[in-house]
Amino acid sequence: MNHSLASMSLLPGETLGTFPASCSTETFTAILAGTPDATVKYAHAVPQNGSFGDAETNLLFPINATQLPALCAVGINVKSSANSSYNFGLFLPDTTWNGRLMTTGNGGYGGGINWFDMGALSHDVVNKYYTDTDGIQFSYYAACSTGGRQGLKEISSYPDSFDGISIGAPAWWTPHMGGALLYWGLLNYPASDPKHITPSLYQIIVDQVTAQCDGQDGLVDGIISDVHGCDFDFDTLLCTSSSDPATCLTSEQLATLKQFHSEWVGADGTFIFPKVTLGIDPTNLLGDGSDARLEHGYYTNWVYNDTEWDYTQFTFKDVLFADTIDPGSANANNFDLSPFHERGGKILHYHGDADTVIPSTSSIYYRDQVSEALAAKGVDLEDFYRLFLVPGMNHCAGSPKAPWYIGAATQTMPMPGGLVGTTHSVPGFEDADHDAILALMKASVRFVGIRIVRGKLDMAMDMKTSRNAQSVERFAPVNPGLLIVIINSYD
Repeated sequence: MNHSLASMSLLPGETLGTFPASCSTETFTAILAGTPDATVKYAHAVPQNGSFGDAETNLLFPINATQLPALCAVGINVKSSANSSYNFGLFLPDTTWNGRLMTTGNGGYGGGINWFDMGALSHDVVNKYYTDTDGIQFSYYAACSTGGRQGLKEISSYPDSFDGISIGAPAWWTPHMGGALLYWGLLNYPASDPKHITPSLYQIIVDQVTAQCDGQDGLVDGIISDVHGCDFDFDTLLCTSSSDPATCLTSEQLATLKQFHSEWVGADGTFIFPKVTLGIDPTNLLGDGSDARLEHGYYTNWVYNDTEWDYTQFTFKDVLFADTIDPGSANANNFDLSPFHERGGKILHYHGDADTVIPSTSSIYYRDQVSEALAAKGVDLEDFYRLFLVPGMNHCAGSPKAPWYIGAATQTMPMPGGLVGTTHSVPGFEDADHDAILALMKASVRFVGIRIVRGKLDMAMDMKTSRNAQSVERFAPVNPGLLIVIINSYD
């Protein structure tokens, strides 16, 4: 491939060849001899069950990867212009490579190497390093948030890059998503405005939504299973003459909340962004009414490149302007994925319904646009693309109550030390019915549709993990069509 990828890793597994080339800077310097702009920063041999990373200097991913197979860890810097460059890392298993390549991306605006999900590499390096194999047999991608956007952008631009991708909560609509983050904050700005909802009321709002929506699935468990189907009565939050103002909203505040949970439509009727899902904690998106909590970085730094730009005057017209310039060509809004489908590609797309950064409605909108674009071509979307909504899951991972763990990209990061005795799959459930990556590999190898079998992928588990013991505590059914999710808590 003649384009760059965010970061990649090799998957260990069934051996395809004997010991590869020497793990040394000299080896990789020779491999990259035809790429004068590439420099080998290091090459380290990592022993079986060893660890590797740059936790002390990597601000975005300050956790080393642990319990690794014996491998060669390589760091490469590539000069991309006169005044810029990028780094990528390689994890190259010694004797256990199964011919599969896994790629991962970044999160937020960060440029750190996600060693915890392994590293990055190029097809050329891999194929030259493993000289006694047939090279890469299957190529996958797994990432969340910005990484999810990067994956969707990749397959729409270069459909031959991957056989399958696992995409979580993608920030795919960059000008609109960046605008929505500022728009939502401005709804609750400034703190002196009567419309301002004080943060002390956020939990009151969440509790009322949960009270009305939780039991709609017939089970009161603190988890809203179908937030999109909940008919919430906002007026139950309205203060009356006898109400304690600390437990209710004024009419002005209620109007702010209703607007927050409505589609963002411009003054001329232009649709800008889907509504925020009910039940999420508003703290991150509505903020506290201060300037410091207004998320304007995308427009200040990339659209206008002007630190003096007055973000308080932001309107939907700024979004329309950003659409025309699309800084960095970051938008992943090419919905015609037919080239990826035609070459047998598979998409496993998931999103938490309690996401406090990117509402799951954004993923629903993306899926619907892809469906519409492919309908005229007679493509059955579910043959190659499935969207799974995970009740109660926050951004990419985590939930105070709901099962959520699917072994997907970045999901081990919130757990101190990761899962005991493993790197991704839950011990005892290392199979395609319980692990998103293994499910993606199975679908890609067999070139079958990613479909759900009730009793397998629609069951959730609670798993309690401590330093000394691991046990699956309960199985709980979730909505049919949802990927299996596993929650992890600590003693």
